[in-house]
Amino acid sequence: MAQPKNIAILGASGYTGAELVRIIATHPSMKIVAMTADRKAGQTMGSVFPHLAYLDLPLLTKIEEVDFSAIDLAFCALPHGVTHGLVKSLPEHVKVVDLSADFRLRNAADYKKWYGLEHTAMDIQAEAVYGLPEFYRAEIAKARIVANTGCYVATGLLPLIPLLRAGVVDPTDIVIDAKSGVTGAGRSPKEGILFSEVSEGFQAYGVASHRHMGEFDQELSLAAGTDVTVSFTPHLLPQNRGIYSTIYAKGSAEAVLETLQKQFANERFVHVLPMGEVPATRHARGSNMCLIGVKADRTPGRVIIISTLDNLMKGASGQAVQNANLMLGLQEAAGLEFAPMFP
Repeated sequence: MAQPKNIAILGASGYTGAELVRIIATHPSMKIVAMTADRKAGQTMGSVFPHLAYLDLPLLTKIEEVDFSAIDLAFCALPHGVTHGLVKSLPEHVKVVDLSADFRLRNAADYKKWYGLEHTAMDIQAEAVYGLPEFYRAEIAKARIVANTGCYVATGLLPLIPLLRAGVVDPTDIVIDAKSGVTGAGRSPKEGILFSEVSEGFQAYGVASHRHMGEFDQELSLAAGTDVTVSFTPHLLPQNRGIYSTIYAKGSAEAVLETLQKQFANERFVHVLPMGEVPATRHARGSNMCLIGVKADRTPGRVIIISTLDNLMKGASGQAVQNANLMLGLQEAAGLEFAPMFP
């Protein structure tokens, strides 16, 4: 057997870092040799996440203590604004999958607009490939830097990119009504995601201003060949995992379904349901799957598309491993054949 690829997880103490560990623990061709978490440096992963205590893992360290000469690929699960400088300091041989937004937006002005930060790595931005394998597979396989998609964005782009490319929906009339589990807000303590603040309730947030709009604008405009500005409103669900996007568009439901079935017929991680069937977040929970349902609206000429995935898997760490598999020349589905967890 070939030697496993040496992996570093930078920012291992967050939810996406823990998911990366859980996935790679059984990956046939990857080995975790370094993990960082600055505030928890010196601790074991088991002390931070007891559910992972049974694994034989390296101690958490600071990033500057990692010997990158022995690393094949680094997953960067770090805050926005941190990865720019880090990637520029890494040896050229180290491939990077970035789970932050630092390399998602190709234009520095867009990054400043949506994240309020200066883009400090425009000299290497052109190397970065947008990390949605179903549409950028060949480019990802040759890339040194891959920018993992936002979790909300993945649920919208997977159905909408092929529909806009095929011209079967009106690019001027798209509404995305999306909901996320609380883990989408990260693990840092915040008043708004305390149990008593979230449970038994439901609310919109980031209305008309959510930073993922920049990704939607960029990728959907590219797919349509014209400027696309969707209406996108995120909501916080009182549950741990899941993204659930209900998309309203102008177009034929039959043409939409046919286009999606053709696009994803041979894709392992995107499943298009029969006409009229509606997916649920629990049907994708714990898996790297995205499930898509299509139904004709009662208004003639309009269609409703429902897209759901696990925000920590296909929306983050699962997709990151899928990208890494391509970058390292491994089987794309390696380590990701998790069936959804139910109930």
